[in-house]
Amino acid sequence: MHRNKLRLLVVGYSEPDADLLYSELVAIIDDLNYKPITKVLDIHTALYESEWDALISNHAMPSFDFMDALNVLKESDKVIPFIVYSTDIDEKIISTTMYSGADDYVQKGNAIQLVFSIRRELKNKAIHYAKLQAEVQIYRLAYYDELTGLPKRNLFCKEVSVMLSNRPHLEAIAAIYFININRLPHINSTYGYGVGDTLIQQLTRHLLEYAGKNCLLTRVEGSKFAYFNGDVANSSDIHAFLNRIMELAATPFMVNNLEFYITFNMGICVYPTDGKDISMLLASAESAMLLSRNLWQNNYRFYIKEIGEASAKRLKLERSLRKSIEKQELLVYYQPIVDMQTGSITGTEALVRWDHPEFGLLSPDNFIPLAHETGFIIDIGKWVLKQACLQTKLWHRAGYDSMSISVNISAIELDQSQLLNHIENILAETDLFPAALELEITESVLMHDAEASVRILQELKKMGIKIAVDDFGTGYSSLSYLKRFPIDILKIDRSFARDIVIDSDSSTIVTTIIALARSLGLSVLAEGVETKEQFDFLYQGQCDRAQGYLFSRPIGAENLFSLLRQPKTGTLA
Repeated sequence: MHRNKLRLLVVGYSEPDADLLYSELVAIIDDLNYKPITKVLDIHTALYESEWDALISNHAMPSFDFMDALNVLKESDKVIPFIVYSTDIDEKIISTTMYSGADDYVQKGNAIQLVFSIRRELKNKAIHYAKLQAEVQIYRLAYYDELTGLPKRNLFCKEVSVMLSNRPHLEAIAAIYFININRLPHINSTYGYGVGDTLIQQLTRHLLEYAGKNCLLTRVEGSKFAYFNGDVANSSDIHAFLNRIMELAATPFMVNNLEFYITFNMGICVYPTDGKDISMLLASAESAMLLSRNLWQNNYRFYIKEIGEASAKRLKLERSLRKSIEKQELLVYYQPIVDMQTGSITGTEALVRWDHPEFGLLSPDNFIPLAHETGFIIDIGKWVLKQACLQTKLWHRAGYDSMSISVNISAIELDQSQLLNHIENILAETDLFPAALELEITESVLMHDAEASVRILQELKKMGIKIAVDDFGTGYSSLSYLKRFPIDILKIDRSFARDIVIDSDSSTIVTTIIALARSLGLSVLAEGVETKEQFDFLYQGQCDRAQGYLFSRPIGAENLFSLLRQPKTGTLA
């Protein structure tokens, strides 16, 4: 205790006994605030007039019982040590007293022991108080967001569940608004986390202004908020509340003399149509929000059943994706690459497919974006590269030793420090000539970190591997980077090949790309060739190689073997 005086409230003693106890205590305690009370009725007044460190009570007198004093103390809700100091030393009396709630029982005449008991109980009280404070802090950390003071998702769900269970009638509706604030990471990295945090706090205050009696706001995480509104009765109310939130997009936020306008996307769902519990409602609203992000900023979308079905499918795909290699569900298809002068197949591009046990054969568009998000693209990339190299070696052993294999490298893979070692190990393990391997990398991936890309490509070139720039013409298409990067092949994007016969701009672009490649000593490969007219244009323009449905769709390795065994048809020109 930091106070100098020890403050004792003494009850149930005669005046001589109270005076004697005081004289005994002041001989031990330097500074004492001592108040004797004989009547139980006066205890309540004394408890509220002053703060006391301990209450010292007699056990029993003709007009007094310790239980009367203890009950007054309990009713006051004050946490004060209650110590009985009495001549009664019967063990049954002592045990009954302690069982009733007294903190200690000291035999009268042992003032030193009484003081020791008081100080011990005060220490225990301090420990108890510190424990309570810690429990309060732990509770706040567990259930409340430290930055905004809003309930966290767990408490939000608990409280909303109670609110839903107390709906006045079964037809009553409610709405969940799931809000994602855009560009917060950019603000944090540009202006510092202090600015971003202040912006979030200001936004929280604005959102709280909209809260009614049956509304609850939570910060789900980071830049994501969720609003439960139980004060809506119809569609008009739901839209009116939605419009109030949307008005924040036009509200300036001032932080350190900087003016910000937030942008956000929102998903809305309605109880009980879109979910009958808060967990499902949050999932539905978030699904709608994610789709609204595909439209434009400061936009919203209402949940519909199809969104939930798509989200459920996505969740199933995500859960099963990591086991797809282990369960041998992934397949490598091969699309032939044809020499435009001879008409012979000189190579193939490896394209992954997923034979999902529930959804059937899935193309890369259905799962590769998910693989990028989860980071599993690295494992898929390694597996595809190994399978493609093994298969190409089999073609070589079968007599088709001029066959090359083209494999795509993603941005995440290119950024891995172990990429070079992994490729080198696979080439050694499969005994494939490095010159037979072509790695396809898009322009945007190369330009993400041009300096690092140059270093990696140079190391790959030293290994004897060929480098192709995929989807050329859709990105930077800069002559300066073509001269800097050690590349071998330009792949003309399929969008240009598709329109070369009917669109003069596309035909001019393709002609220019071929001429540019010729001047730099690069070969050209056209993707997406589907018609004889497209082939003729590319042939006359002296394009080196092509791939597309005109020659073959992506097919399995056995089917490609059959295609290789067919007689050469010569050129298609």
